[in-house]
Amino acid sequence: FPWAMQLDGTPFPTVSSAPEAWDSISDAAKLQIFAFIGFLEFYREVACEKHYMKGGKIGEFPAFDAKVIPGGALNYYDPFGKNKNMSAEQKERGLRKELNNGRLAMLGIFGFLSEAKIEGSVPALKGVISHYDGEFMAPLAKSILPSL
Repeated sequence: FPWAMQLDGTPFPTVSSAPEAWDSISDAAKLQIFAFIGFLEFYREVACEKHYMKGGKIGEFPAFDAKVIPGGALNYYDPFGKNKNMSAEQKERGLRKELNNGRLAMLGIFGFLSEAKIEGSVPALKGVISHYDGEFMAPLAKSILPSL
């Protein structure tokens, strides 16, 4: 990117892997990402009529009110109204495809993570993924929890 990543002038990282890029951004930036995701989760919980565990639709996300956010800028699912006229069967088939794609993506990510941590653990990725010495399960450089 041609601009700085943070207000203090920190540039975007130039690293060879996504985990290294994550490690190189500040904890404050990571917390902003977590806060935005948390906001979306909270909004979904309070704005839907029924929770998906109590009979609501899985994957339903209510539209943002255009009075609050001009133009409904955060209405990501169908911003152009393309899927409005789909039949129930088409929607059900699309939902199944989306769930299966998500499951396959999770398996793929774990394959990449495994190869990055233990070289040769995924023969198809041997030599393709660079080794990673960091900790995948520690999203922040310093724990926000007190030492136990």
